[in-house]
Amino acid sequence: MSKSQGIVLKINKHQKAFKEEKEKERGESIRRPDWLKVKLPIGQNYSEVRNLMRENRLNTVCEEARCPNMGECWNHRTATFMILGDTCTRSCGFCNVKLGLPNELDLDEPRRVADAVKKLQLRHVVITSVNRDELADGGSSIFSELVHLINRDMPDCTVEILIPDFKGDVNAFNIIMQNPPHILNHNLETVERLYHAVRPQAKYIRSLELIQWFKKRGLATKSGIMVGIGETTEEVIKTMRDLVSHNCDILTIGQYLQPTKNHLPVDRFVKPDEFAMYKTEGLKMGFKIVESGPLVRSSYHADEQARKVNLLSGTII
Repeated sequence: MSKSQGIVLKINKHQKAFKEEKEKERGESIRRPDWLKVKLPIGQNYSEVRNLMRENRLNTVCEEARCPNMGECWNHRTATFMILGDTCTRSCGFCNVKLGLPNELDLDEPRRVADAVKKLQLRHVVITSVNRDELADGGSSIFSELVHLINRDMPDCTVEILIPDFKGDVNAFNIIMQNPPHILNHNLETVERLYHAVRPQAKYIRSLELIQWFKKRGLATKSGIMVGIGETTEEVIKTMRDLVSHNCDILTIGQYLQPTKNHLPVDRFVKPDEFAMYKTEGLKMGFKIVESGPLVRSSYHADEQARKVNLLSGTII
């Protein structure tokens, strides 16, 4: 067994213990409430976007994460592109993206994504990725090249990138800043106590420091968390305060939904009035924009958020 295989097995053991504990506490499966039900994705625009993704051999986090808003977003001709392949080097307990050793880096991917953005005539685009910890720069050069191509070919299109932590490597951060996006997004995902099960290869403080690093360089910053995975209300409020203190401008909060039986279980379905409370408290704390609701995901209404950003100064208007 290789060292990397041993690490993954150890991490999965911790996740399994957490999963079994939560399933025992919860008892029988809980029924998904009406406010989490969405229509099946249909429509001409949805079909055109899906076909364009297939033709250009592109991945979207919309599909990989089974996002409940995919139908709505694709029918508005918006999508979140997932670059650096479809295989991740990390074993996050909530994520449905395939885990394993990725294929060779596709250096033509930035061109194909930029072409798709141009064909769709997008006003705002979100770019995210799998983790590529085996790469020296974590894939940051691919992010940078793609932002450059979009800015060159679609100067009126705003760009948001949702990046991994690059293991805290400042060299990777500097590569991103060679072609800076309009909005820098990095999801905290959950409260600090649950990192061992939810984001086992990540570090809570490292993610907070990443957000602060990019804010100090003039970018509008954004992060997102899930609720209903085992956290308490008090822990959510503390996490929000930690983000504000590290200069995060935009926050998204949504309900965790279990992708498959092999993933961490849903601890509870958070009611809409609790989401409303988080939004009210977040704005009081100092967030400029808070999207909080059961179906909110990191890219939900991202185009509307971008229109509120003063792109010249990186501040919110």
